[in-house]
Amino acid sequence: MKFKVFSQLNYEVLGPTTFIFNLQVVPTASQLILEELLTSSPHIKLEEFTSSAAEARFIKLFVPKKMQFTINYSATVNLYYKMIDERVLNTMAPILKMDADVIPYLFPSRYCQSDKLEKLATKEFGYLSNDYCKAAAINDWIYNNVEYLGGFTTSSTSAQDTLTERVGVCRDFAHLGIALCRALSIPARYFTAYAYNLNPPDFHACFEAYIGGQWIFFDPTKLVPANGLVKIANGRDAADASVASIFGNAYCTALNVGCISADENFKPFLTENTESQKGLSYQ
Repeated sequence: MKFKVFSQLNYEVLGPTTFIFNLQVVPTASQLILEELLTSSPHIKLEEFTSSAAEARFIKLFVPKKMQFTINYSATVNLYYKMIDERVLNTMAPILKMDADVIPYLFPSRYCQSDKLEKLATKEFGYLSNDYCKAAAINDWIYNNVEYLGGFTTSSTSAQDTLTERVGVCRDFAHLGIALCRALSIPARYFTAYAYNLNPPDFHACFEAYIGGQWIFFDPTKLVPANGLVKIANGRDAADASVASIFGNAYCTALNVGCISADENFKPFLTENTESQKGLSYQ
């Protein structure tokens, strides 16, 4: 499947400021970048780097004085996903045999205090027969018990806050899913993406759980087709994969984000149907 993605962020800079952006599509076995373009207006020197804490491509730039500027990114991507055999999903992955790069996603992190949610997770989901059933039940529980509503949470809202307040946006839904999975010893990681047909248009956050030796995708908001996401980054939580981090005095004045199908045969999965997401992997 082929998708075209784009983002445009406008900023008002009031003094010397360093920006770190995470806008670019990450190349993986499931994503082939056919073309891409990253520019700023006016022109500012951009430097790309990667981080050991996240599977992502970062851009840093420095604005030395008061000004307005815009950063633009666009890409055309071939996206591949795979459906994992249910027999694989029903197997348990012993922690002792997990790869070293999976282990960090078992631990509590800044926004995902899994150590504080163990009692609830065990009571609600611990009786289920395997890790896939547990993660799927967590996904549906969040969808049914947390209201999707903007303006009630902030960048400091954690999974524990969302559990208490029962309201949030995709970032908060993802953090709660990650924390509940980790509380049951299921590795889970944050997933940011360009999302097909997301309304209102924005960047989207979901989560992946490590089940049967595979990273399996879940979206507790059920706002977009499960096969309509172009991955930007993975991380332990949003602290590893923030779209924009600002060090100085500046603020965003406008945001324009989109993901368009460039494949005439694209058939979106209906995310209201849990079965349509079963075993979907973007690994």
